[in-house]
Amino acid sequence: MFIACAAPWPEANALVQLGFVEGSSNTHPGQGTANRRFFFENFMLELLWVADAAEAQSERTRRTRLWERCEQRDLGANPFGIIFRAAQVQPASAPFPTWSYTPAYLPAGMSMQIAERTTLYEPELFYLPFLKRAAIRREPVIHALPIRRVSGLAVGVPRLTELSAASRIVESRALLRYFESPQHVLEILFEGPPDTCFDLRPHLPLVFRSSPA
Repeated sequence: MFIACAAPWPEANALVQLGFVEGSSNTHPGQGTANRRFFFENFMLELLWVADAAEAQSERTRRTRLWERCEQRDLGANPFGIIFRAAQVQPASAPFPTWSYTPAYLPAGMSMQIAERTTLYEPELFYLPFLKRAAIRREPVIHALPIRRVSGLAVGVPRLTELSAASRIVESRALLRYFESPQHVLEILFEGPPDTCFDLRPHLPLVFRSSPA
């Protein structure tokens, strides 16, 4: 998943100071974004920001709304993007209707599937049929905090009754849970000691909360 940020330094530094070990970072040529990333055994947390405004608003990239999620957070835009991959070795189709996005930095023949008809007031939903877990094995996943595996995600949104059909589908399949919240917030549920919570607010709209394994 990603959290859209205005600038990466305060947000990422808050994670480092809490005890998370930072992994590799990326830039996205042609898309106009860059990131700082933190990895877990079965999950990646990406802090994403606009590095090139012209590329982020280009014809190829505009429909992704990455610009809006990064630059209009104070106007109510949801800053989250949730990325799903196939559970099996053989890729399956996305669980929701999608459109294909082919950024310049992907190899020929690869594209991202992005959910149709979502709004800026809920997370952007992605499906990457080519995504494999092997990449995580090359990144640091041992942190000073007792967080190794993520067991679920819960997203707080101010407009719960206005969720799109795509969001309702992922919730019905227990891929994600939504709840009413005055501000956008993401809860990352992890397998760990009971009643353990790490709240990154106000630096990030992010809470780590333990759940039963």
